[in-house]
Amino acid sequence: MTLAEVKALLSAEVICGKDKLNLPIKSVCAGDLLSDLLAFSHNKTLLLTGLNNAQVIRTAEIIDLAAIIFVRGKRPHSDMVELAEEKGIPLLVTRLPLYESCGILYCAGLREEKPHKGF
Repeated sequence: MTLAEVKALLSAEVICGKDKLNLPIKSVCAGDLLSDLLAFSHNKTLLLTGLNNAQVIRTAEIIDLAAIIFVRGKRPHSDMVELAEEKGIPLLVTRLPLYESCGILYCAGLREEKPHKGF
């Protein structure tokens, strides 16, 4: 599945990274706890979150996430957009809640990332 297909499924708006809509998306993670994302996420995963601060962008950069979708209509601040553009991380916004967004993507065939070895 591509980021463009995810965008369509979630009726999401692209905030930045329109040139990366052909990016393949193979797994998804969701959450607002950055420590969990750092501990359990893999690179090139799509993040769904309601957390709206610059640390989300920094965390995405560290983990090398594919893209970030903000749920519940939360829009990233201009400093977050600038940082995401600088780091090449696509940002999207959907009005859907986190739970519903996850359900739609699950039904479309996307699964959570596989856990690290040892979990």
